[in-house]
Amino acid sequence: MIIDTHCHIDGEEFDEDRDAVIERAREAGVEKIFVPAIDLATSRRILTLCQKHPNYLYPMVGLHPEEVRADWQEQLAAIKTLLPPLSSLHHQPILAIGEVGLDYYWSREFEHEQAEAFEEQVRWSVETQLPLMIHCRKAQNEMVGILKRYAQTLPGGVFHCFTGNEQEARELLQFDRFMLGIGGVLTFKKSHLPEVLPNTVPLDRIVLETDAPYMAPVPMRGKRNEPAFTRHVLHKLAESYGVSEVEIAQHTNANVDRVFKKL
Repeated sequence: MIIDTHCHIDGEEFDEDRDAVIERAREAGVEKIFVPAIDLATSRRILTLCQKHPNYLYPMVGLHPEEVRADWQEQLAAIKTLLPPLSSLHHQPILAIGEVGLDYYWSREFEHEQAEAFEEQVRWSVETQLPLMIHCRKAQNEMVGILKRYAQTLPGGVFHCFTGNEQEARELLQFDRFMLGIGGVLTFKKSHLPEVLPNTVPLDRIVLETDAPYMAPVPMRGKRNEPAFTRHVLHKLAESYGVSEVEIAQHTNANVDRVFKKL
């Protein structure tokens, strides 16, 4: 049994066959699916969806960096109302704060606002002790700078969709309560991850993910990604590390348990 730690199964891409997608995931041995939000609307939608699939779909809430606009403060204020007070954390269904982070790949128009929004949500993580699901693209230096200010009090989290080199991996591994999320990119023909990961990242620092419906792994590349395809990531990781798929599953499941303690 394995866990897909990052799947946008709430998206419109699954509106026609969401229940069938979930059933295929179960049949493929995916025992849990974690569902990140990107803004206020998806945060609310995800909470409703996950209530329909208890103990299988697990919700996160947050503001994605690409969704940071002029109204980012209003968005954050509303999203924060979805978080419980500290006294009732053990009653709440929210798994983590995410998908949050920095993304300067397409535009730096809201660069400073992204940084402020990210840091605010990092503070939520400290306050609630809910882990972070972090998206970072073309902004690792800036992200690391923010996280360092809270490193001693953060509960941990996942650096989602890691695709970097050995130096970038080592920089992220310094945050010892965080995992690297590995998905379909690992299987791509030009990916350097099959070499980078075994040389740099121990198996106790990796979790599996799909980022479905995006970035389907080989041999499904070009198709809509879905959580059942986590098996292909598992297979490639086992091949890269020279261990069995069972061993990869055991390590990654244990890593999920360490970070997401409220499962």
